[in-house]
Amino acid sequence: MKILECVPNFSEGRNRKTIDAVADALQRVGGVQLLDICTDADHNRTVFTFLGAPDDIERGAAAACDKALELIDMRAQRGVHPRIGAVDVVPFIPLKNAVMADAVEAARRFGRAFAQRNRLPVFFYGEAALVEERRELPHIRRGGYEALDKRMKDPAWAPDAGPSVLNARSGATAVGARDFLVAFNINLASADLDAARKIAGTIRHSGGGMKHVKAIGVPLKSRGIVQVSMNLTNFRETSVKDVFERVQAEAARLGLGILESELVGLIPEEALEGVTPQQLMLKDFREDRIVERHLPPAGAGREA
Repeated sequence: MKILECVPNFSEGRNRKTIDAVADALQRVGGVQLLDICTDADHNRTVFTFLGAPDDIERGAAAACDKALELIDMRAQRGVHPRIGAVDVVPFIPLKNAVMADAVEAARRFGRAFAQRNRLPVFFYGEAALVEERRELPHIRRGGYEALDKRMKDPAWAPDAGPSVLNARSGATAVGARDFLVAFNINLASADLDAARKIAGTIRHSGGGMKHVKAIGVPLKSRGIVQVSMNLTNFRETSVKDVFERVQAEAARLGLGILESELVGLIPEEALEGVTPQQLMLKDFREDRIVERHLPPAGAGREA
């Protein structure tokens, strides 16, 4: 059986009733295995991770994302994380017996149906991109929700699906297909936002830093500290260990220490080769945060 992973990011991390309602809608869909819900009040963002066969994954994504649109109003949403909509981003990732073409097909089919059903703009990114300039997610999200209305008046930024008019309540959604990435945050033992931003600017690839690293520095006001928030888009070429050590070195250069690190969602077992969670100072790490722990054993459910 082919298995896809879906990791939708919702622009709500403070209202527990909303998050629970979205989870309930997802779990009512048969064949979907919800593995993790990661919520952050400062980012005002929640990330779901679930697995299933392609058809089940699409149905689960539709149920969860439709419910999120009912409950989240972008006109009142604020948070430190870049976002363009209530359902900000919906990536599909090929796992067991699946290939990228399966994820691309699921992403485009889901995105078109989602846009039509809810009358909101959808942009395809990653391997599902229809326009090369939209392959990179940060390019789609540049300026955030607040700049979306003006951007969409430019014909070059007509959505790939749905109306070319901003849905003020829901915003827009980026739907994509990609390989597994590691969402990895490092919290500094400091409230110095300039330092976090300097470190992020030094390590991210677009700033001349480490290949396959996207990074921003953000404040966690609820805790009085700052964070270097990162996506590692190819952990095989740039390892989690190397990124941690680089951030640690840059922080030390500024006279700062690391408080802890954290995962958003799950991590492949391969990404932890040669390093322990303790060495990475991973907060609240459990074995079930490793994606392979949730996959059927080799040969189970294999298609004839």
